[in-house]
Amino acid sequence: MTTQEEQTRIGLRFPTGFVFGAATSAYQIEGAVDEDGRGVSIWDTFAKTPGRVLNGDNADVAIDHYHRYREDAQIMAELGLSAYRFSVSWPRIQPDGSGRINQKGLDFYKRLTDELRRHGIDPWLTLYHWDLPQALEDRGGWPNRDTAYCFADYAATVHEALKDYVHTFSTVNEPWCTAFLGYASGEHAPGRREPENAIRGAHHLNLAHGLSVQAMGARRVGGCVNLYAITPATASEADQDAARRIDGLQNRFFLDALMTGRYPQDVLDDLGMDLDFIRDGDLATIKAPIDLLLVNYYSRFTVSGAPGGRASAAAAPTDTGSPWVGSEHVSFVNGGRPVTAMGWEIDRGGLLEVLSRVARDYPAIPMVVSENGAAFDDVLEHGRVHDAERVAYLDEHLRACRDAIDAGVPLEGYFAWSLMDNFEWAWGYGKRFGLVHVDFETQRRVLKDSALWYSEIIRQNRRHEQTDS
Repeated sequence: MTTQEEQTRIGLRFPTGFVFGAATSAYQIEGAVDEDGRGVSIWDTFAKTPGRVLNGDNADVAIDHYHRYREDAQIMAELGLSAYRFSVSWPRIQPDGSGRINQKGLDFYKRLTDELRRHGIDPWLTLYHWDLPQALEDRGGWPNRDTAYCFADYAATVHEALKDYVHTFSTVNEPWCTAFLGYASGEHAPGRREPENAIRGAHHLNLAHGLSVQAMGARRVGGCVNLYAITPATASEADQDAARRIDGLQNRFFLDALMTGRYPQDVLDDLGMDLDFIRDGDLATIKAPIDLLLVNYYSRFTVSGAPGGRASAAAAPTDTGSPWVGSEHVSFVNGGRPVTAMGWEIDRGGLLEVLSRVARDYPAIPMVVSENGAAFDDVLEHGRVHDAERVAYLDEHLRACRDAIDAGVPLEGYFAWSLMDNFEWAWGYGKRFGLVHVDFETQRRVLKDSALWYSEIIRQNRRHEQTDS
């Protein structure tokens, strides 16, 4: 008779070669914003603007990964991670967003990837996780078409410098967030509330993806989208239409472009604006062949078209507008599920739903869950963090991954978000997603119970692989 814990481990057995990783992003962890020639990013500017980030927090130091990367790689090795997904800071490579290359910036990522490889950890490199060089924002940011071409040049530079160290590249992380939180609601940097420019930015982010795929010509390149399962609050026509609209802007606008070379016509109709910035040939470029699709998943949306609701899925920490361009009337309602500390509903079925949908509705492509995790109100007591809620969350979503594989979804890996507690954007240091607890004053790292649990899942699967071979 096995214990409940052993049953959990046995029940989370994955195919040989399944990738178990964790993820971070440069601005949230690196710090060292004024060191070794790094330029200013939009998040540096945004975080130092009063009222933009909770408690006036900024990431000047963050968790000091720039200086502590060797210690952090050792932690990854102790956990048994087979891969680590991180992002490169564009202003660390090109301080002005174009032109001059900062060799010291490239050298840092060479040291990082070399350290990862020394521990047997596969580096997965993301080119853009929201830290646009301020110099490019000063020239219009993502609504300016030229930014997409600058990004392609930057991608080619990083690829050429690191192609011998990194075998999996991804382009733009969650373009929805950059476009609609950055240029429509103003919750994220650069904090603009310009709905039409948000749509321009979304298209140019898609274009940047395609141009960079072409520029790199890499052996293994992926695109990354954040997908949500969408449920209408009732069967009413208004709520059904609300679900179609939010699904269109959140999911299909990006999936259709990347995977089929088209924008959904109903979404374009919802926007009701001049789309002359979409030029002939753009969508063919956006559809540049990729080797895998990275899917970030956190929650399900339950939506209503009835008047009187609120226009965001969870409360923002600061004063913001609506990110839902053309569908500002749609409200988000509580679907009756438990929630994380972010107010995000927990729903493993939504992960199975979005993975199955991609496999069913789009051309066949290998997938990984590139971000999945949850913030909870963690407490460090006597040197331990007993984060049972996070363990349950990870367990449920890994089971959804297993269900997806059993259903025929070509899912090849899972990356927990995030490896360590860090700077959580407009929430500052108030929300903790990490497997590893970080004391932001002393920078001391402590493995939470969730880290130990995840590590044991990885070890159990590796033992099965050895037995099977």
